[in-house]
Amino acid sequence: MADYGQPLQFGSFPTPDAGDPQRPVELALAAEAAGLDLVVVQDHPYQRRFLDVWALLATILARTSRLRVSPGVANLPLRPPFVLGKTVASLDLLSGGRVELGLGAGGFWEAIEAAGGPRRTPGEARRALSEAIDVIRAVWDTSARSIRVDGDAYRVHGAHPGPAPAHPVEIWVGGYGPRMLALIGQKADGWLPSWPYLPPERLAEASARIDEAAADAGREPAEIRRLYNVAVSQDGSPGLRGGPADWPEQLAALTRDHGMSTFVMWGDDPALVRTWGEEVAPAVRELVARERG
Repeated sequence: MADYGQPLQFGSFPTPDAGDPQRPVELALAAEAAGLDLVVVQDHPYQRRFLDVWALLATILARTSRLRVSPGVANLPLRPPFVLGKTVASLDLLSGGRVELGLGAGGFWEAIEAAGGPRRTPGEARRALSEAIDVIRAVWDTSARSIRVDGDAYRVHGAHPGPAPAHPVEIWVGGYGPRMLALIGQKADGWLPSWPYLPPERLAEASARIDEAAADAGREPAEIRRLYNVAVSQDGSPGLRGGPADWPEQLAALTRDHGMSTFVMWGDDPALVRTWGEEVAPAVRELVARERG
């Protein structure tokens, strides 16, 4: 793999802790002050200790002026795609075009079922995700008079699309298996894996599957954004090694060798957020610009 030439972006990943509900908002404000581009928030509606992702993202949007937001990733089995599409478009309009949509097929099926959602096999979950992308895009397509999606998980007949979002909202899918990677290449605008689940040495093989599926679908692989949730290695755990001065070289290598262009740092330490935005991000941009130049 090689660099796809996509603009670099940097974000943070605050925990939506309901026990301290202002903390993730404050961390988002710190992210904007540090010059970061994006805040991503996990979506686990069945987790009693977490705030609802859309309530939190709406609050962050109301308190910031430049920062973009996304769920990472929206829990599809508990969020019907027609309503999800309308929610995203509405927030995008209200914020002046600052919302993207991270979308996942689901996990933790016992918890989802306990909350009233469906229990799906991996194949069912993948097909439902594919159908949901069609529904969401149809909701945003106000050039059509009505929506018609005939799927096994989702059937939408005759509903009117709209509103359209303020900007072309990107759908970023989190996925790892071969068939999910093929779906990303066929339909998604971005791929959002996490370092602990997919370390750098496995990126090339996974990204190649996306590229192959994209080419087969008549798409340009470079159009698919490559995002990466990253963490700092602790006691040998997967993640960035060393200190902040060591990270730019490691991240620039991920861009050069694997085309990763958006890096989202896990963690709730305001000092880490400031360092990530004020020191690490500019250094990575400088290294990548030099290599591209």
